[in-house]
Amino acid sequence: MQSKVIVPVFSLILLSACMVAPTRGGGLQIIPILPTIVEVDTDNYYAHGGYHYFYTGDRWYYSSSRGGQRSELPRSHWPRETRRHGWDRR
Repeated sequence: MQSKVIVPVFSLILLSACMVAPTRGGGLQIIPILPTIVEVDTDNYYAHGGYHYFYTGDRWYYSSSRGGQRSELPRSHWPRETRRHGWDRR
């Protein structure tokens, strides 16, 4: 009986770490959550889990390719802290 309960609970925990988003041609896309601390480069760009993330105007956007169409990332998937690589942190 315990194994029948453990599998669904474990599945829910794993799925809560991803976002499911519709794609242009139909179907769904699973977007991974960003790590707790993200360090973006001078382009405000970050790659993680096969997706490309862009930090623009205090908002996060994601795309499946660097030059592709960007979609806004839900706030629940944002990192807690965003650092800029190579910038002075006074």
